[in-house]
Amino acid sequence: MAIALLAATTFASLTACSPPEKKTESGASGAATATSAADLGGMDALVAAAKKEGQLNVIALPPDWANYGEIIKAFGDKYGIKVNSAQPDGSSQDEINAAGQLKGQGGAPDVFDLGGAVATANTALFAPYQVATFGDIPANLKDAKGTWVNDYGGYMSIGYDSAKVPAPTSIADLLKPEYKGKVALNGDPTQAGAAFSGVVMASLGSGGSADDIAPGVDFFGKLKKAGNFLPVDPTSATVESGQTPVVIDWDYLNVAQGAKLKGKMDWKTVVPANAVLGSYYVQAINKDAPHPAAARLWEEFLYSDDGQNLWLKGSARPVRADAMQKAGTIDATAFAALPKVEGTPVFLTDEQTTKAKDYLAANWQKAIG
Repeated sequence: MAIALLAATTFASLTACSPPEKKTESGASGAATATSAADLGGMDALVAAAKKEGQLNVIALPPDWANYGEIIKAFGDKYGIKVNSAQPDGSSQDEINAAGQLKGQGGAPDVFDLGGAVATANTALFAPYQVATFGDIPANLKDAKGTWVNDYGGYMSIGYDSAKVPAPTSIADLLKPEYKGKVALNGDPTQAGAAFSGVVMASLGSGGSADDIAPGVDFFGKLKKAGNFLPVDPTSATVESGQTPVVIDWDYLNVAQGAKLKGKMDWKTVVPANAVLGSYYVQAINKDAPHPAAARLWEEFLYSDDGQNLWLKGSARPVRADAMQKAGTIDATAFAALPKVEGTPVFLTDEQTTKAKDYLAANWQKAIG
Protein backbone atom coordinates (compact mmCIF):
# COMPACT_ATOMS: atom_id res chain seq x y z
CA MET A 1 0.00 0.00 0.00
CA ALA A 2 1.41 3.37 -0.99
CA ILE A 3 2.19 5.69 1.89
CA ALA A 4 -0.56 8.27 2.32
CA LEU A 5 1.65 11.30 2.83
CA LEU A 6 2.83 12.00 -0.72
CA ALA A 7 0.87 15.24 -0.98
CA ALA A 8 2.70 16.84 1.92
CA THR A 9 3.92 20.40 2.02
CA THR A 10 6.59 21.25 -0.53
CA PHE A 11 8.86 24.24 -0.77
CA ALA A 12 9.79 26.54 -3.62
CA SER A 13 12.91 25.69 -5.59
CA LEU A 14 16.01 27.54 -4.53
CA THR A 15 18.66 29.26 -6.58
CA ALA A 16 21.72 27.30 -7.53
CA CYS A 17 24.71 27.39 -5.25
CA SER A 18 28.34 27.79 -6.24
CA PRO A 19 30.18 24.66 -7.37
CA PRO A 20 31.97 22.66 -4.69
CA GLU A 21 35.60 23.25 -3.87
CA LYS A 22 38.15 20.79 -5.09
CA LYS A 23 38.98 18.32 -2.39
CA THR A 24 42.42 17.79 -0.98
CA GLU A 25 43.95 14.35 -0.48
CA SER A 26 42.17 14.09 2.86
CA GLY A 27 38.84 14.86 1.21
CA ALA A 28 37.93 17.15 4.11
CA SER A 29 38.38 20.65 2.69
CA GLY A 30 35.44 20.38 0.30
CA ALA A 31 32.95 19.05 2.85
CA ALA A 32 31.39 22.45 3.50
CA THR A 33 30.37 22.77 -0.15
CA ALA A 34 29.97 19.12 -1.10
CA THR A 35 26.57 18.49 -2.66
CA SER A 36 26.97 14.71 -2.61
CA ALA A 37 29.39 12.12 -1.29
CA ALA A 38 30.86 11.91 -4.78
CA ASP A 39 32.21 15.46 -4.38
CA LEU A 40 34.48 14.11 -1.65
CA GLY A 41 35.48 10.98 -3.51
CA GLY A 42 32.68 8.67 -2.37
CA MET A 43 31.18 7.36 0.85
CA ASP A 44 34.45 6.01 2.23
CA ALA A 45 36.02 9.46 1.90
CA LEU A 46 32.98 11.09 3.50
CA VAL A 47 33.12 8.67 6.42
CA ALA A 48 36.84 9.34 6.85
CA ALA A 49 36.31 13.11 6.81
CA ALA A 50 33.46 12.86 9.30
CA LYS A 51 35.48 10.65 11.65
CA LYS A 52 38.32 13.17 11.46
CA GLU A 53 35.90 15.88 12.65
CA GLY A 54 34.80 13.48 15.36
CA GLN A 55 31.62 15.29 16.42
CA LEU A 56 28.13 16.19 15.27
CA ASN A 57 25.90 18.88 16.77
CA VAL A 58 22.17 18.19 16.69
CA ILE A 59 19.47 20.28 18.32
CA ALA A 60 15.83 19.97 19.43
CA LEU A 61 15.74 16.16 19.11
CA PRO A 62 14.02 14.65 22.16
CA PRO A 63 15.08 11.01 22.64
CA ASP A 64 11.44 9.86 22.57
CA TRP A 65 10.55 11.92 19.47
CA ALA A 66 10.30 9.60 16.43
CA ASN A 67 12.84 7.27 18.09
CA TYR A 68 15.64 9.84 17.94
CA GLY A 69 17.29 8.45 21.07
CA GLU A 70 18.00 5.16 19.32
CA ILE A 71 18.86 6.89 16.04
CA ILE A 72 21.49 9.08 17.70
CA LYS A 73 23.02 6.10 19.51
CA ALA A 74 23.07 3.98 16.35
CA PHE A 75 24.84 6.71 14.36
CA GLY A 76 27.40 7.31 17.10
CA ASP A 77 28.07 3.61 17.53
CA LYS A 78 28.39 2.94 13.79
CA TYR A 79 30.85 5.71 13.03
CA GLY A 80 32.49 6.44 16.38
CA ILE A 81 31.34 10.05 16.20
CA LYS A 82 30.27 11.91 19.33
CA VAL A 83 26.80 13.37 18.96
CA ASN A 84 26.21 16.54 20.98
CA SER A 85 22.48 16.94 21.50
CA ALA A 86 21.48 20.49 22.52
CA GLN A 87 18.08 21.71 23.76
CA PRO A 88 16.31 18.36 23.27
CA ASP A 89 12.98 19.94 24.14
CA GLY A 90 13.55 23.02 21.95
CA SER A 91 11.29 24.15 19.12
CA SER A 92 11.99 24.49 15.41
CA GLN A 93 12.47 28.23 15.88
CA ASP A 94 14.97 27.53 18.67
CA GLU A 95 17.05 25.63 16.11
CA ILE A 96 17.13 28.60 13.77
CA ASN A 97 17.85 31.02 16.62
CA ALA A 98 20.78 28.88 17.77
CA ALA A 99 22.25 28.82 14.28
CA GLY A 100 22.26 32.61 14.23
CA GLN A 101 23.49 33.11 17.76
CA LEU A 102 26.28 30.53 17.48
CA LYS A 103 27.33 31.20 13.89
CA GLY A 104 31.07 30.70 13.50
CA GLN A 105 31.34 28.81 16.79
CA GLY A 106 32.03 25.12 17.33
CA GLY A 107 28.75 24.62 19.17
CA ALA A 108 26.48 25.77 16.33
CA PRO A 109 23.97 23.22 14.99
CA ASP A 110 25.27 21.11 12.12
CA VAL A 111 21.84 19.94 11.00
CA PHE A 112 18.19 20.90 11.37
CA ASP A 113 14.96 18.93 11.80
CA LEU A 114 12.21 21.49 11.29
CA GLY A 115 8.49 21.91 11.02
CA GLY A 116 7.31 23.08 7.61
CA ALA A 117 6.38 26.63 8.58
CA VAL A 118 9.79 27.40 10.10
CA ALA A 119 11.67 25.64 7.30
CA THR A 120 9.87 27.62 4.61
CA ALA A 121 10.96 30.88 6.20
CA ASN A 122 14.64 29.92 6.54
CA THR A 123 15.76 28.13 3.39
CA ALA A 124 18.61 30.65 2.91
CA LEU A 125 20.36 29.00 5.88
CA PHE A 126 20.49 25.54 4.29
CA ALA A 127 23.26 23.85 2.29
CA PRO A 128 22.21 21.70 -0.69
CA TYR A 129 23.12 18.02 -0.44
CA GLN A 130 21.85 14.88 -2.16
CA VAL A 131 22.11 11.63 -0.22
CA ALA A 132 22.79 8.31 -1.98
CA THR A 133 19.10 7.37 -1.83
CA PHE A 134 17.93 10.78 -3.11
CA GLY A 135 16.26 9.16 -6.13
CA ASP A 136 13.89 7.19 -3.87
CA ILE A 137 12.35 10.35 -2.45
CA PRO A 138 9.30 11.63 -4.38
CA ALA A 139 9.98 14.88 -6.22
CA ASN A 140 7.28 16.79 -4.35
CA LEU A 141 8.92 15.92 -1.03
CA LYS A 142 12.32 17.47 -1.72
CA ASP A 143 14.08 20.41 -3.29
CA ALA A 144 15.65 19.34 -6.58
CA LYS A 145 19.11 20.25 -5.29
CA GLY A 146 18.58 18.70 -1.86
CA THR A 147 18.57 22.03 -0.05
CA TRP A 148 15.70 20.67 2.01
CA VAL A 149 14.26 17.15 2.08
CA ASN A 150 11.20 15.81 3.86
CA ASP A 151 12.21 13.03 6.22
CA TYR A 152 9.42 11.48 8.29
CA GLY A 153 5.79 12.30 8.83
CA GLY A 154 2.58 11.47 10.56
CA TYR A 155 -0.89 12.71 11.41
CA MET A 156 -1.97 15.13 14.09
CA SER A 157 -3.73 13.28 16.88
CA ILE A 158 -5.18 13.37 20.38
CA GLY A 159 -3.44 11.23 22.97
CA TYR A 160 -5.26 10.63 26.24
CA ASP A 161 -5.23 8.75 29.52
CA SER A 162 -8.33 6.60 29.14
CA ALA A 163 -8.60 6.22 32.93
CA LYS A 164 -9.00 9.97 33.42
CA VAL A 165 -11.04 11.18 30.44
CA PRO A 166 -13.59 9.69 28.06
CA ALA A 167 -12.45 8.83 24.54
CA PRO A 168 -12.70 11.97 22.38
CA THR A 169 -14.43 11.37 19.07
CA SER A 170 -14.07 14.90 17.73
CA ILE A 171 -12.25 18.16 18.37
CA ALA A 172 -15.42 19.61 19.88
CA ASP A 173 -15.42 16.93 22.59
CA LEU A 174 -12.40 18.61 24.18
CA LEU A 175 -14.62 21.55 25.17
CA LYS A 176 -16.70 19.33 27.47
CA PRO A 177 -16.44 19.63 31.29
CA GLU A 178 -14.79 16.21 31.53
CA TYR A 179 -11.65 17.74 30.02
CA LYS A 180 -11.37 20.71 32.38
CA GLY A 181 -7.72 21.59 32.99
CA LYS A 182 -6.55 18.55 31.05
CA VAL A 183 -5.82 19.49 27.38
CA ALA A 184 -2.22 20.32 26.48
CA LEU A 185 -0.74 21.41 23.15
CA ASN A 186 2.83 20.45 22.27
CA GLY A 187 4.48 23.86 22.23
CA ASP A 188 3.80 27.40 21.06
CA PRO A 189 2.18 27.27 17.59
CA THR A 190 3.97 30.44 16.51
CA GLN A 191 7.29 28.63 16.97
CA ALA A 192 6.84 24.85 17.15
CA GLY A 193 5.78 22.77 14.15
CA ALA A 194 3.73 20.25 16.14
CA ALA A 195 1.75 22.96 17.93
CA PHE A 196 1.20 24.84 14.65
CA SER A 197 -0.29 21.68 13.15
CA GLY A 198 -2.39 21.14 16.25
CA VAL A 199 -4.11 24.47 15.64
CA VAL A 200 -4.69 23.56 11.99
CA MET A 201 -6.22 20.23 13.05
CA ALA A 202 -8.51 22.09 15.43
CA SER A 203 -9.53 24.36 12.58
CA LEU A 204 -10.39 21.42 10.32
CA GLY A 205 -12.52 20.00 13.12
CA SER A 206 -14.23 23.33 13.79
CA GLY A 207 -15.51 24.26 10.36
CA GLY A 208 -12.29 25.77 9.06
CA SER A 209 -10.01 24.63 6.27
CA ALA A 210 -6.42 24.63 5.10
CA ASP A 211 -7.11 28.15 3.82
CA ASP A 212 -8.75 29.39 7.01
CA ILE A 213 -7.29 28.49 10.40
CA ALA A 214 -9.21 31.21 12.26
CA PRO A 215 -11.68 28.61 13.62
CA GLY A 216 -8.74 26.72 15.08
CA VAL A 217 -7.43 29.77 16.91
CA ASP A 218 -10.98 30.50 18.08
CA PHE A 219 -11.26 26.91 19.30
CA PHE A 220 -8.25 27.30 21.58
CA GLY A 221 -9.67 30.59 22.81
CA LYS A 222 -12.85 28.74 23.78
CA LEU A 223 -10.78 25.96 25.32
CA LYS A 224 -8.98 28.54 27.45
CA LYS A 225 -12.23 30.23 28.52
CA ALA A 226 -13.74 26.87 29.45
CA GLY A 227 -10.75 26.20 31.69
CA ASN A 228 -9.86 23.12 29.66
CA PHE A 229 -6.63 24.40 28.07
CA LEU A 230 -3.62 23.40 30.13
CA PRO A 231 -0.73 25.87 29.62
CA VAL A 232 1.94 23.20 30.09
CA ASP A 233 4.34 22.05 27.38
CA PRO A 234 3.83 18.27 27.54
CA THR A 235 6.77 15.89 27.90
CA SER A 236 7.12 12.21 28.70
CA ALA A 237 7.44 13.18 32.36
CA THR A 238 4.24 15.24 32.42
CA VAL A 239 2.30 12.45 30.72
CA GLU A 240 3.61 9.75 33.05
CA SER A 241 2.96 11.87 36.14
CA GLY A 242 -0.62 12.55 35.03
CA GLN A 243 -0.02 16.31 34.73
CA THR A 244 -1.09 16.33 31.06
CA PRO A 245 -3.87 13.73 30.65
CA VAL A 246 -4.70 14.88 27.09
CA VAL A 247 -2.05 15.85 24.55
CA ILE A 248 -2.52 17.21 21.05
CA ASP A 249 0.54 16.02 19.12
CA TRP A 250 1.72 13.90 16.21
CA ASP A 251 0.41 10.34 16.21
CA TYR A 252 3.89 8.83 16.33
CA LEU A 253 4.66 10.73 19.51
CA ASN A 254 1.41 9.81 21.20
CA VAL A 255 1.78 6.17 20.15
CA ALA A 256 5.32 6.14 21.53
CA GLN A 257 3.97 7.38 24.85
CA GLY A 258 1.48 4.53 24.93
CA ALA A 259 4.19 1.97 24.27
CA LYS A 260 6.46 3.45 26.92
CA LEU A 261 3.71 3.50 29.55
CA LYS A 262 2.26 0.08 28.79
CA GLY A 263 1.41 -1.58 32.09
CA LYS A 264 1.43 1.75 33.93
CA MET A 265 -1.20 3.72 32.05
CA ASP A 266 -3.70 3.00 29.30
CA TRP A 267 -2.62 5.85 27.00
CA LYS A 268 -4.54 5.81 23.74
CA THR A 269 -4.26 7.72 20.47
CA VAL A 270 -6.99 8.84 18.09
CA VAL A 271 -6.72 10.66 14.77
CA PRO A 272 -10.01 12.61 14.51
CA ALA A 273 -11.89 11.44 11.43
CA ASN A 274 -13.21 14.90 10.70
CA ALA A 275 -9.86 16.63 11.13
CA VAL A 276 -7.12 14.56 9.48
CA LEU A 277 -3.99 16.66 9.05
CA GLY A 278 -0.81 15.09 7.71
CA SER A 279 2.64 16.53 7.39
CA TYR A 280 6.32 15.73 7.01
CA TYR A 281 9.18 17.29 8.89
CA VAL A 282 12.15 18.73 7.03
CA GLN A 283 15.83 17.80 7.14
CA ALA A 284 18.48 20.36 6.21
CA ILE A 285 22.18 20.96 6.70
CA ASN A 286 23.33 24.24 8.24
CA LYS A 287 25.36 25.99 5.53
CA ASP A 288 27.66 27.20 8.35
CA ALA A 289 27.93 23.78 10.01
CA PRO A 290 31.06 23.52 12.16
CA HIS A 291 31.27 19.80 11.26
CA PRO A 292 30.23 19.76 7.58
CA ALA A 293 31.37 16.20 6.81
CA ALA A 294 29.64 14.75 9.89
CA ALA A 295 26.50 16.71 8.96
CA ARG A 296 26.44 15.11 5.53
CA LEU A 297 27.17 11.65 6.90
CA TRP A 298 24.26 12.09 9.34
CA GLU A 299 21.94 12.75 6.40
CA GLU A 300 23.25 9.67 4.60
CA PHE A 301 22.49 7.60 7.69
CA LEU A 302 18.99 9.03 8.17
CA TYR A 303 18.00 8.26 4.58
CA SER A 304 19.53 4.78 4.54
CA ASP A 305 17.31 1.74 5.08
CA ASP A 306 18.60 1.51 8.64
CA GLY A 307 17.81 5.14 9.45
CA GLN A 308 14.38 5.05 7.82
CA ASN A 309 13.42 1.86 9.67
CA LEU A 310 14.55 3.41 12.96
CA TRP A 311 12.10 6.28 12.39
CA LEU A 312 9.44 3.71 11.51
CA LYS A 313 10.21 1.88 14.75
CA GLY A 314 9.19 5.12 16.45
CA SER A 315 5.81 5.02 14.59
CA ALA A 316 6.85 7.81 12.20
CA ARG A 317 6.22 7.30 8.49
CA PRO A 318 9.58 7.42 6.67
CA VAL A 319 9.75 9.35 3.40
CA ARG A 320 11.28 6.41 1.52
CA ALA A 321 8.53 3.99 2.60
CA ASP A 322 7.19 3.33 -0.91
CA ALA A 323 10.61 2.54 -2.37
CA MET A 324 11.53 0.39 0.62
CA GLN A 325 8.29 -1.57 0.35
CA LYS A 326 9.01 -2.29 -3.31
CA ALA A 327 12.57 -3.33 -2.47
CA GLY A 328 11.48 -5.45 0.49
CA THR A 329 13.69 -3.51 2.91
CA ILE A 330 11.00 -1.92 5.08
CA ASP A 331 10.16 -3.23 8.56
CA ALA A 332 6.80 -4.70 7.54
CA THR A 333 5.64 -5.38 11.10
CA ALA A 334 6.27 -1.82 12.24
CA PHE A 335 4.69 -0.42 9.07
CA ALA A 336 1.50 -2.46 9.59
CA ALA A 337 1.24 -1.25 13.20
CA LEU A 338 0.93 2.45 12.29
CA PRO A 339 -2.26 4.16 13.53
CA LYS A 340 -5.23 3.81 11.20
CA VAL A 341 -6.59 6.90 9.51
CA GLU A 342 -10.11 7.33 8.16
CA GLY A 343 -10.93 9.96 5.59
CA THR A 344 -8.84 12.03 3.21
CA PRO A 345 -5.86 13.70 4.85
CA VAL A 346 -5.28 17.42 4.40
CA PHE A 347 -1.81 18.80 3.65
CA LEU A 348 -0.95 22.47 3.65
CA THR A 349 0.67 24.04 0.61
CA ASP A 350 3.49 26.57 0.92
CA GLU A 351 1.04 29.42 0.52
CA GLN A 352 -1.38 28.00 3.09
CA THR A 353 1.44 27.46 5.57
CA THR A 354 2.65 31.03 5.20
CA LYS A 355 -0.86 32.45 5.50
CA ALA A 356 -1.57 30.33 8.60
CA LYS A 357 1.72 31.29 10.19
CA ASP A 358 1.02 34.99 9.65
CA TYR A 359 -2.47 34.65 11.10
CA LEU A 360 -1.13 32.88 14.18
CA ALA A 361 1.54 35.53 14.73
CA ALA A 362 -1.14 38.21 14.75
CA ASN A 363 -3.86 36.42 16.68
CA TRP A 364 -2.62 33.57 18.88
CA GLN A 365 -1.76 35.56 21.99
CA LYS A 366 -4.98 37.54 21.73
CA ALA A 367 -6.94 34.29 21.74
CA ILE A 368 -5.24 32.53 24.64
CA GLY A 369 -3.59 35.39 26.52
